[in-house]
Amino acid sequence: MYPNNDYIYDASVALEQLTGLNINIESRRNEYDGIIDINGHAFTVEAKNELRKENKGFLFAHLDELKTKTKRPTLIIAKYITNEVALELREKEINYLDAAGNCFIKHQDLVLYIIGQKVHKKEKTNQAKAFQEAGIKIIFNLLNNPENLQLSYRELAEIADVSIGSVSNVMNELEEQNFILKTKIKRVLKNKITLLERWVVAYQDVLRPRLVKKQMRFIKTDAAQNWKELYLDNEEGITLWGAEPAASIFTNHLIPEKFSIYTTQSWQNVGHDMGLVPDPNGKVEILQIFWKQSQTDNKKTTPPLLVYADLIGSGYGRNIETAQIILENELQHIK
Repeated sequence: MYPNNDYIYDASVALEQLTGLNINIESRRNEYDGIIDINGHAFTVEAKNELRKENKGFLFAHLDELKTKTKRPTLIIAKYITNEVALELREKEINYLDAAGNCFIKHQDLVLYIIGQKVHKKEKTNQAKAFQEAGIKIIFNLLNNPENLQLSYRELAEIADVSIGSVSNVMNELEEQNFILKTKIKRVLKNKITLLERWVVAYQDVLRPRLVKKQMRFIKTDAAQNWKELYLDNEEGITLWGAEPAASIFTNHLIPEKFSIYTTQSWQNVGHDMGLVPDPNGKVEILQIFWKQSQTDNKKTTPPLLVYADLIGSGYGRNIETAQIILENELQHIK
C-alpha cells in the first residue's frame, strides 16, 4: 500500500519559498519515503501524515531502525505537527519539516529554524467508520487474535459487541483501504503495522476517553510501591491491570508511576477493594472493559495489544521503549 504523501512536495516548496534555498526530492518506495537535498545536504525522509503525542512513539521507534539502513541524517516531513511534539523534536535535535514550512533542520553548516507559519487545517485521518467506536472494537479483535479474521460477520459482531451492519461496513472499508485481502478460501490481514498505528491513534482519540470511569489515588502511601500485592477481585466481575503495571508484569522492564485498571465493576467497588479514593489529580485511573472476558486467559492484565496502545499513547519515552519490547515479544503476529 503506497500512502498519499504528496505533502512531502508541499513542504519542500514551502521551505524553498521561505528560504530561497535549492531543494530537490527523490521519491522512493522501499526502505524509506524519499531523499531530500537541501542546498547540497542530503537527508533520508521519514514521512508522517500528522505527528502528535498519540503516534510519536511509532516515529521514534522507526528512527532507530532507519539508523541501521542509511548513513544520511534523517528529516521528518509531516503534513501537520503539534506544537508539543515540535518542541520535543527540537529539544532532541531531531530534524523536522511540516507542510507550511515550519522546521528545525541542523546538519553540519546547515541550520534552519522556522516557526509561526500557519498550517492549513486538513481533514482528520480517521474519519472512516473503521476508526470510529464500532470499528475500533472490531479491529481490536482482528489485531488481538488473527484467527478472528476468519469468523463470520455474525460471530465477529458477537465478540466485538457491535451490530452485524457495523461489521459489514468496517470489513468493506478495511478491504478498500488494502488492510484486508479476501481470497477464495480466507481473509488475510495486510499492512498490519500501518493498521496498528491508525488503530492506536483512533483508540486514544475516540474510544479510550469514553472508557474512563474515575481518577483516583491510593490511600496508603506505600501502596504504589507494593501494588503487586493488591487484591484484584475477579469473583463477581473482572478487574485487570493495564498500561504501566501490566507492562511491568509482561516485561519486568518498567516500574509503574501511573496505574491503569480496567474493570467490569463499578469504580466504587474497585476503590473499596484496592484502597483507593477519588482524586482528579490521582495517579490511578479506572476504565471500563470493552472486550469479551473470554478473550483473555490472563487474570491479571489486559491483552498485550491494549497494553501496547496505552504505552504508545502516553507519549512518555520510557513507556514507548517498553511498548517496543511488547511488540517484539508479545505481538509478533503483528510485527
